Amino acid sequence: MLSWLWRRQAPLDAEWSSREERGSITLLRVMTWISLALGRPAGRVVLRAIAAYFMLFAPAARHASRAYLDRVLGRQAGWSDGYRHVFTFASTIHDRIYLLNGRFDLFDIRLHGEQQLEAAMARGRGAILLGAHLGSFEVVRALGRRHPEMEVAITMYEENAHKLNDVLQSINPAMRQDVIALGRFDTMLRVRDYLDRGYMIGMLADRTLSQRATDPVQQCDFLGAPTGFPTGPLRMAAMLRRPVFFITGLYRGGNRYDVHFVPLADFTDTARGQRETAVQAALADYVRLLERFSRSAPYNWFNFYDFWHAGPPLSEQPPPGNEP
Repeated sequence: MLSWLWRRQAPLDAEWSSREERGSITLLRVMTWISLALGRPAGRVVLRAIAAYFMLFAPAARHASRAYLDRVLGRQAGWSDGYRHVFTFASTIHDRIYLLNGRFDLFDIRLHGEQQLEAAMARGRGAILLGAHLGSFEVVRALGRRHPEMEVAITMYEENAHKLNDVLQSINPAMRQDVIALGRFDTMLRVRDYLDRGYMIGMLADRTLSQRATDPVQQCDFLGAPTGFPTGPLRMAAMLRRPVFFITGLYRGGNRYDVHFVPLADFTDTARGQRETAVQAALADYVRLLERFSRSAPYNWFNFYDFWHAGPPLSEQPPPGNEP
């Protein structure tokens, strides 16, 4: 369970070796049973011990956490900051057990920008939700309580899709997730089909793979230093001529989450010759929003590697074709 918590950094970022996966699934089933039987307060007691364990025995991730916290806090981060960072991460992972089982009654989930998303979806062309490894994506499901007709499909590489479905089945056997495999010849056609059916398409756009030289990236200043961000998700949105929203579900402590939907770009009427300029402008706005919300909720950032100077370490990088 400890290694499972540390490795799972986002709903679109499930990367395990096959051997780890089977053990993790068994432990996840046990943790799910305990959490649902004993309740969230009891589970959070265990989380505090887990956070302390990783503060002591995961030095590489601890150093990466401190490098990020120094930037976002504007001061030298201490051990208490690092512990809070890890505990926030563990809390969002633990809360997925309840969210995926429909226990929204346990949480104070506040939606911001909901009306703007509703207006875009009313046009019947769907929308792309561009997220990050910031906060929890699962709380977006709270939108479905008010609007059952608004469905979400997510994009990821094919092997991760199978692993995600295994995790969902372990947490809630009745849970089904529409997943669109990336890196296939029909990926864009499938995305377009889902959008035409009125779906929202969830993507993450804050992580690149240094080992995949063909991934288009653009250098942007983020928290005071340049780093590369992928342009693929926005290029796809531009080619499909769809609206794009920045989305994040920030954990605010206790049982509270703030879910933000912010209009990022609308490529509906963007001419072919204007796409590149529009994509670059949208990416710059994406990075500004990412910085704004990171500063608003600094302990919600879950990229535990050197984000500015390198890609994910090899231990966190799946083989080519397995990472969104």
